[in-house]
Amino acid sequence: MAEVKDELSEVVPHLLKMPSKRIWIDYDEDADVLYISFQKPQHADESEMDENIIYHYQGEDLVGITVIGAKKYGVKDDDVSRSGMQAA
Repeated sequence: MAEVKDELSEVVPHLLKMPSKRIWIDYDEDADVLYISFQKPQHADESEMDENIIYHYQGEDLVGITVIGAKKYGVKDDDVSRSGMQAA
């Protein structure tokens, strides 16, 4: 529980800076792809790729982000269980 609290204290400030007050997050474990949406549905009309991150735009507004190879961002295979919660 303390570990989750520590991790939340690191991520919450970043979430508060996101371009939307509503955020949908989906993770495809088999493909190791993280999908972050700021609108549902996104209706993106343009995308821009920077290395393995795809930014989705509707006009000038960022409406979503796709992270390919999400585990390489510091998450170990055993850190996340199938339910999405930290493994015990």
